[in-house]
Amino acid sequence: MRVFTASIATETNSFSPLRTDFEDFAQSLYAPPGEHPETPTLCSAVFPVLRKRAAMGELELVEGTATWAEPGGLVNRATWTRLRDEVLNQLRDAMPVDAVVLGLHGAMIADGCLDCEGELIEAVRNIIGPNAKIGVTFDPHSHLSERRVAHCDVITAFKEFPHTDFVETAEACVDLTIRAVRGEITPRLSVFDVRMMDVLPTSQQPMRGFVDRMIAMERRGEVLSVSTIHGFMAGDSADLGAKIVVVTDNDKATGDRIARTLGEELFSFRGSTRPPFLTADEALAQAAHAKKGPVIIADVWDNPGGGVAGDSTILLQKAIDKGLTSFALGTIWDPMAVRLCHAAGQGATFDLRFGGKTSAHAGAPIDARVTVQHVKRDVVQSFGTSTVPLGDCAVIRLGDIEVVLNSNRAQAFSPSLFSNLGIDPQQRQIIVVKSTNHFRGAFEAIAADILYAAIDGPYPNDPATTNYTNLTRSIWPIVSAPFNEDGSQLAGSSFVRVPPKNEQT
Repeated sequence: MRVFTASIATETNSFSPLRTDFEDFAQSLYAPPGEHPETPTLCSAVFPVLRKRAAMGELELVEGTATWAEPGGLVNRATWTRLRDEVLNQLRDAMPVDAVVLGLHGAMIADGCLDCEGELIEAVRNIIGPNAKIGVTFDPHSHLSERRVAHCDVITAFKEFPHTDFVETAEACVDLTIRAVRGEITPRLSVFDVRMMDVLPTSQQPMRGFVDRMIAMERRGEVLSVSTIHGFMAGDSADLGAKIVVVTDNDKATGDRIARTLGEELFSFRGSTRPPFLTADEALAQAAHAKKGPVIIADVWDNPGGGVAGDSTILLQKAIDKGLTSFALGTIWDPMAVRLCHAAGQGATFDLRFGGKTSAHAGAPIDARVTVQHVKRDVVQSFGTSTVPLGDCAVIRLGDIEVVLNSNRAQAFSPSLFSNLGIDPQQRQIIVVKSTNHFRGAFEAIAADILYAAIDGPYPNDPATTNYTNLTRSIWPIVSAPFNEDGSQLAGSSFVRVPPKNEQT
């Protein structure tokens, strides 16, 4: 069995002031064939998983390029064309193959291409023909198009948010694809359009129980795989919104039924899944008066993992104005400020302007006399078994407030973001992180409390008011009862019209 694998991944915020080019991929991960690290990464975990199966003698592995860019704005056309053609040419050189396994994100949008993953998968199918198998992993914060479903044999998506199960998701995709090549199973895809766009953290109810039931269905053998696509509200995609994906062994009728049942249950959760959101003032006051620390405050909408810059100063400025102490924030993305701190040197005290550079909606730059507490090059933080580059970093101190400045944009994933730069987060009363929910898995172990601060800024956090130009389907919360609008939904691998219940007999 000959298997080709590749990974092109990023998450595109269509409304971000940023733009994404090849340098963004190079800064985060760009691994030509054979150079993928042994440790898994979020979207390319299929590489080490396939290497293990190859080492067991089950398959001959041909590796293509693996690359990832931190979520950002629109990908420029030249970058997308370069990466797409690079992988497709590698596949042509690898032919013939029995299967292709792709590690994708699913929310990549380029200038001139609204469905990058769909375009790539369709091109792969045209090269390998109808009989070879295609398995794909997706991040749940993605856009599942009919084009992708039509050309895939196996689709698996991370079940957890925070995404702690990306290796298990890769293992499931690889295993099902291999079994399909061997003829042990005949995978059939069923998809239900939930017609909803919401924040769906799986670390709390009702999503915790929903995910546990999906896992149980797989373990009982009711399905080969079941995944939930949450959707990515900052992507201006025609396919925006939640979907349920079920893979069965040649039993599409059962898959359709299960997908619909789960989809209707998920739709019933609408508006009830977000954690309690506080204002910045509420979160800071609650954290400052807590009897025990550290209290973790998530600045949820200035999350680089959502494609924004991560240089908002709004919450930090409030902390300075309130004279808070024992306070650390990570991170503010400001490559120029980092450079100035490195030039000044560790221990230097000088006037620095930092933050607030990329958006008119993320606060003003802060001008302060700071002390450079720590400087370090090529800093990383851990994310499960993976590592995330932060680039060159500096820790600055303003009174009793410490701020981590980084040169590579990245959201906060774990306390190592602080400890790798000489800050013991467990010794601080308040820790502020730029992240929506991925931080929770690692920070929960040290936190006295976790608070979510929702501060309006460059991230489009309310689908009901976002100016989507490519969305034509009715989805909640833009429409209160989307299934009553036209009765259409996604069923199986094609979009069909299903009569509303009052029309059915």
